[in-house]
Amino acid sequence: MDIIGILVLVISFFFLLVAGVPVAYSIGVAGVLTMLVIIDSLPALTTYAMRMASGLDSFALLAIPFFILAGNIMNSGGIALRLIDFAKVLVGRLPGGLAVVNVVANMLFGAISGSAAAAASAIGSIMTPEMKKAGYDPNFSAAVNISSATTGMTIPPSNVLIVYSLASGGVSVSALFMAGYLPGILTGVAIMIVAAMFAARKGYPVGVRVPFSEATRVFFRAIPSLMLLVIVIGGILAGLFTATEASAIAVLYALILSFIYKELTWAKLPQVLLRSAKTTAIVLLLVATCTGLSWIMSYENIPQTVSAALLSISDNPVVILILINVILLIVGIFMDMTPAVLIFTPIFLPIATGQLGMDPVHFGIMMVLNLCVGLCTPPVGSVLFIGCSVAGTKIDQVIRPLLPMFAAMVIVLFLVAFLPDLSLLIPRLFGL
Repeated sequence: MDIIGILVLVISFFFLLVAGVPVAYSIGVAGVLTMLVIIDSLPALTTYAMRMASGLDSFALLAIPFFILAGNIMNSGGIALRLIDFAKVLVGRLPGGLAVVNVVANMLFGAISGSAAAAASAIGSIMTPEMKKAGYDPNFSAAVNISSATTGMTIPPSNVLIVYSLASGGVSVSALFMAGYLPGILTGVAIMIVAAMFAARKGYPVGVRVPFSEATRVFFRAIPSLMLLVIVIGGILAGLFTATEASAIAVLYALILSFIYKELTWAKLPQVLLRSAKTTAIVLLLVATCTGLSWIMSYENIPQTVSAALLSISDNPVVILILINVILLIVGIFMDMTPAVLIFTPIFLPIATGQLGMDPVHFGIMMVLNLCVGLCTPPVGSVLFIGCSVAGTKIDQVIRPLLPMFAAMVIVLFLVAFLPDLSLLIPRLFGL
């Protein structure tokens, strides 16, 4: 291992991040500087460019822009409001009332759109005024919305699980999708319990009883939106199409549904397409630069060095697993989810599978759950910023009501880490 090269990589990367350079550029520049230190300039530049290009040469990656587009169409197509109405009928009478509705709506919308940011924005913008009108503390409302928006990152379809599949060398996307259901639902239930306990202590009202006829009407209004999950996941499991093909079908279905709802017009469509293109460009640039960085880490034997360092601390699998989780929790505080998955999967996956005997599907779900916590934490938590912005509150005021929900998410994380069946039960049932 070249110590100078590693120092250049680490120092330049963190210097650029502190200086406010976007993560993708920081990774790319740090990678190129490191290559220039360890090998000659022409081979360095050529190799890094080739690795970036090869990182994008993947059929599975096509699913990311399609799911991003589908999520943006849904965000603009009136789907969020119908899911909220459905959640009110489903859980509105439970302790916590609108807080529990917020969680369920985020789980449904996050699962359908595959985006925590879209869920926090769409559901939060509708639920926050309603909760405020009902007497809920705005900071508590924001905390519920922020924490529950992350559940959609494990409940399929999820872009980050596709990214993990790429970073891991080809773990089955279908298996990852199925594995995410129980951990995602369990996280949502844990947040609901915390929210309900807090709401009961504060005496917040529950929802009004909805007449059967109205409940039936709301249910049938929500069915077309919910059918997207059935079509996408059912089609994958039935072998009718791949996860990538399912993403294109999701776009087509969401587009037709949004036009039927008359919430999306031809005049608004270019804005949706442009927003999706911008997001896609950011994600794919991250994938490209991180692919080059992964090659550098492999060339410098960094995964092997980290593995040896962890094993030198302890050879107890439980201790090593706890250390990996703690490191990932810390990483999630300072780094967004996509680059974290791309950078740390090649480092920790060999340790998890080789030393701990973990299934790569199980490790992927554990990793994503870790990084979901990071989406809610400063200074890089994108969902935290979106949730605070939507609620019109400040980060320092939201942190306190967020802490019990953090605790609930971490408890679920460790349950998933040490109970593999929570992740692997459904994939095994479907033979994945």
